[in-house]
Amino acid sequence: MPVSLKKGQKVDLTKGNPGLTNVVVGLGWDINAFDTGGAFDLDAAAFMLSDSGKTTSSQDFIFYGNLKHPSGAVEHLGDNLTGAGDGDDEQIVIDLTRMPENITHIAFTATIYEADQRNQNFGQINNAFIRIVDKSNGEELLRYDLGEDFSIETAAVFGELYKHNGEWKFNAIGSGYQGGLAALCANYGVDIE
Repeated sequence: MPVSLKKGQKVDLTKGNPGLTNVVVGLGWDINAFDTGGAFDLDAAAFMLSDSGKTTSSQDFIFYGNLKHPSGAVEHLGDNLTGAGDGDDEQIVIDLTRMPENITHIAFTATIYEADQRNQNFGQINNAFIRIVDKSNGEELLRYDLGEDFSIETAAVFGELYKHNGEWKFNAIGSGYQGGLAALCANYGVDIE
C-alpha cells in the first residue's frame, strides 16, 4: 500500500524497498471549472542538483525541450498539452543505477505554460499530485497530494528525491513560486535565454 505524504514529510525510498533501481515519477492535475479563455498547459520538469542545490550544467534540467539526461538516469516521457483524463499527466523515469555521482537531489516541478499571457495560476488547478511508482511492477510506493491553494503562483515544486547516507529518500515540498519557469531556473542555477 502506498504511503500518503503530508507537506514537509520525508520518507525512505530505497531502504524500505531493497533492490529498487528504476522508478516512474508521475505528476498529475485537473483544471477547475473557471474559464480563463485559454487551455491550461502544465509542464513537469526535473532539476538534477548537486550538494550546492544547483544544477552543474544545462543538461541537468530535464523538461519537454531536453527529454533525456546524457547519463540516461533521468528521462521525461513527453509533454501533455491539456492535462485531460485521469492518472498521471506527465511522467519522468529515474534509473538510480545510472545517476551521476555528483547528483544528490532531483527536484520535481510543474509550471503553467504562458501563465501570464493566459491569466492563469495554480489557484485554478485542482487535485495536483506527485507519485512514485516501482517501474518493475507498477506498484505505487508513495503519493503526495498538494492540496495547497496557490492563488498567484505559476510554478510549483512538488517534491524531491535526495540521497542521504547512500540511500534515496523523498521529500514532499509543495511550495509555489511566482515568475513561472524562469523563477525556478534562477533558483536552481539554470541559464535560460
